[in-house]
Amino acid sequence: MVRIDQIEVLNPRTRNRRIFDELVESIRTVGLKRPITVRRVPDHDRYELVCGQGRMEAFQRLGQQQIPAAVIDATREECFVMSLVENMARRNQSPLELIREVGALRQRGYTNAQIAEKVGFSPEYVFTINFLLENGEERLLDAVERGVVPHTVAAEIARAKDADVQKALTEAYESGALAGEQMVAIRRIVDLRNMAGKGIRSIRQGGKREQKPTASGLIRAYQKEVGRQKLLVRKARLTQDRLTFVVGAMSKLLADDHFVTLLRAERLASLPQPIAERLGMTDA
Repeated sequence: MVRIDQIEVLNPRTRNRRIFDELVESIRTVGLKRPITVRRVPDHDRYELVCGQGRMEAFQRLGQQQIPAAVIDATREECFVMSLVENMARRNQSPLELIREVGALRQRGYTNAQIAEKVGFSPEYVFTINFLLENGEERLLDAVERGVVPHTVAAEIARAKDADVQKALTEAYESGALAGEQMVAIRRIVDLRNMAGKGIRSIRQGGKREQKPTASGLIRAYQKEVGRQKLLVRKARLTQDRLTFVVGAMSKLLADDHFVTLLRAERLASLPQPIAERLGMTDA
C-alpha cells in the first residue's frame, strides 16, 4: 500500500465525467481489480505515478488515503513512455487523445519508427500525424481525428502549398466528390500550375480581387486534366494504328520485286527511319 499524498502524476489527464463516475461506483462495489503502478523517486520518500490515474482519483473520491500499488524500478523517461502506451491502449481512447500521445512522444525525441514500434501504429500513420502536427495543420488533424479524412489523404492535402487549396481539397473529399487517388492527381495539377506561373486562383477581369479555390473548382480542374490526358491517349493510339498500317503496307509492297525495281529506278532506295526500324531494315 502507498499513501496517495506521496504520489505525483507524471502525465496528468482530464477525464470523461460519466466514465469516471462508473469507475468510482465499480471500485465501491467490487473493489480495485488491478493495482496502480508507481516509480519510487530516488532519495525521496515519494513516488511518481506510471499507470492508474483514474483508479487513484477514484480512491480519493471514496475517501481512501492509501492505495494498492506495484512499485517498479525504472527511469522517469521509461515511465513516461509506459504511461503514454497504456493510455493509447485504452479501448475508450479518442482519436484526438491518440494523436496527442503520438505528438508527445515525438517531442520527447523519439523517431517515427520508434514511436510506431512502441504504440503499435504503422510507421506511415505516425509519420503523417507528426507531419501534420509539425506544420500546424489543425484543420486536417481535426478531419483525421473525426475519421472523415484518412491520414494518407490528409498528407497529400497538406503538401499543397496554398491554404485555400488545402481547404477546398478537404471539403471535396469530405463531400465524397473525390477519392484518395484523385486527391494525389489534383495536388500534382496544383503544383504544376504554380510552378508554371498559372496559380490555381483565377483573377476576374476589371482588376477585381481574385477568387479563392473551391471544391467544385478543383474538381473541374481535375476533370479537365483527366479529359486532356484521355485525349492524348486517343491521339497516341490513333498514331500507333496509322503507323502499324503503313508498316504493314510497306512490308507487302517491298515483297513485290516489281515495286522494288520501280523504287530503284526512281532512286528511292531509303525509308524514313521509324518505318525502316519497324521493318528491320536498319544497319546493326
